[in-house]
Amino acid sequence: MVLYRIGKTKFAHDLEGTGAKLNGGRWNHEGVPCIYCAASRALSLLEYSAHVTLDTIPKSLSFTSFELADDLIYSVKTTKLPPNWDDWPHPMTARDFGTTLLRENKYAVLQFPSAIISEEFIYVINPLHARMKSIKIIHVRGYSYDLRLKI
Repeated sequence: MVLYRIGKTKFAHDLEGTGAKLNGGRWNHEGVPCIYCAASRALSLLEYSAHVTLDTIPKSLSFTSFELADDLIYSVKTTKLPPNWDDWPHPMTARDFGTTLLRENKYAVLQFPSAIISEEFIYVINPLHARMKSIKIIHVRGYSYDLRLKI
């Protein structure tokens, strides 16, 4: 399977989950490393766009493509998620839930429904998992953000 991430170019080759560790996200608390991805570049960009403003969009962005075996992915059932998992801002219950799964370190990649399009999926890579070394970056491409997405 190939997963896609968009982010600051300086983190394009990061396999340690630095950005999410610094800032936290829907499924992790600050201090807990992970890498947020999506099944398509389009969903990756849509998710990214939901979290930036015109003032905070970096000048230098890149798409990173990751290749991994399907058996690394654990699909989290929607029925197991906290009832408010898709609220904005990210609820503490969702952060607690994801952080617990990441710290248990049972799964290399967690699959969650997207909070924007619940029929689509995002993926959270656990850089501390033993099988992380089998996840490879296969392509990095610079991207100029299209401001029409924010106007």
